[in-house]
Amino acid sequence: MPRKHVTIWTDGSCDTTSREGGWAYLMRYGTHERSDAAHEPDTTNNRMELTAAVEALAALKEPCQVTLVTDSQYLKKAFTDGWLETWQRNGWRTASKQPVKNQDLWERLLHLTSEHDVNWRWTKGHDGHAENESVDRMALRARRERRTRR
Repeated sequence: MPRKHVTIWTDGSCDTTSREGGWAYLMRYGTHERSDAAHEPDTTNNRMELTAAVEALAALKEPCQVTLVTDSQYLKKAFTDGWLETWQRNGWRTASKQPVKNQDLWERLLHLTSEHDVNWRWTKGHDGHAENESVDRMALRARRERRTRR
């Protein structure tokens, strides 16, 4: 039986001064939509980008064919340009021998993506793409309002 095709848009937000962050996702299957967003303290923008993808994929109830759209090159390229394989092969070290940041989230993403067929897509942020603008607003609102999980 073919897997359901779900499209997911994700975004993260972080204030570099306060380190207050927010993440959000919007998923669509046919005419059905689901979204979520939350605040996280003491974080970084990259952690929020990764957390949005983790939370979205974790919300899926069954293995799916997923198109995941992000405005984070960091997130997309880790999967599409072989960064994750290299980091794992190097014992979770970068080319400069430094520990890979956000290893905990990368490991969760690797587990979650093994359950689904994920096609990674990049979109330019703040460029008028309706769903990307929507998750951007949701992440920003969650950060500013310090909104916890629903």
